[in-house]
Amino acid sequence: MAPRPIIIDCDPGQDDAVALALAMASPDELEILGVTAVAGNVPLRLTERNARIMCELCGRTDVAVYAGADRPMVRDLVTAEEVHGETGLNGIEIYEPVHPLQPKHAVDFIIETLAAAADDGVTLVPTGPLTNIALAIRRAPSILPKIREIVLMGGAMREGGNSTPSAEFNILVDPHAAHIVFRCGRPIVAMGLDVTHQVMTTAVRVAAIEEAGGKAARAIVDLLRYYERHDEAKYGSDGGPLHDPCTIAYLLRPELFSLKHVHVAVETASELTMGHTAVDFWRVTGKPLNAHWAHHVDADGFFALLTERLARL
Repeated sequence: MAPRPIIIDCDPGQDDAVALALAMASPDELEILGVTAVAGNVPLRLTERNARIMCELCGRTDVAVYAGADRPMVRDLVTAEEVHGETGLNGIEIYEPVHPLQPKHAVDFIIETLAAAADDGVTLVPTGPLTNIALAIRRAPSILPKIREIVLMGGAMREGGNSTPSAEFNILVDPHAAHIVFRCGRPIVAMGLDVTHQVMTTAVRVAAIEEAGGKAARAIVDLLRYYERHDEAKYGSDGGPLHDPCTIAYLLRPELFSLKHVHVAVETASELTMGHTAVDFWRVTGKPLNAHWAHHVDADGFFALLTERLARL
């Protein structure tokens, strides 16, 4: 079977970096048409640089990187240096990569790539705020039939929020973009905190990645050991949740995840609950079902997959 064409839209971030590494280690299953960067965990000038660093670290300089939106559609940008550090990739040596940034804007790349694709031809994998995806949909709605699926990391239901009592970070940063994406009419798989908080970077799991060997695996371990310190202090846990790689793991091993077809609405008006994802898990509203909500994952299976793939790099 031919590899599935995907575009990864991200804001690296250590967990985005792991998602990129997992995808880049899986060329037989995933054809990465491009990586698009958006402002989120840190400003755009850092997220696009971090994406290029990951291409070099993983030996995948064949993957082009494009810079996109440097702020949300409506609100001011909120970043998360307290989690990811001032570079976004604290834990490894940061440098200016040789791998070039493409001159084309990420939104233009998304539109042009989808326009040239067959219907249901490309899967979008956003692991940061949904600004680039929403801007592409709003500017060129004719691309919608070309989207096979949107597999995103964002939102929360039973877990509550991780940035406010109501909101998960990616949706909070640009709730207006999330509102557009969840209403776009294309198939959506949402990896929210309900499932990502089940994927914990325990000491045993991180040690297994380290033992897998290789420069990339060792770098991922350094990233994880920096990244998890925030969540360990926050949650009192052994390790922290590894959010963004759930999207790539789903594409590689969908059987690891349990999903439910639901309606998801995004709060864009209330400052108290801004960015809240109202997940109609029990279908009490009668509203059209617009997303498959992940609510359980085989965490050991997830880490077995991640460890095996990182050992390839």
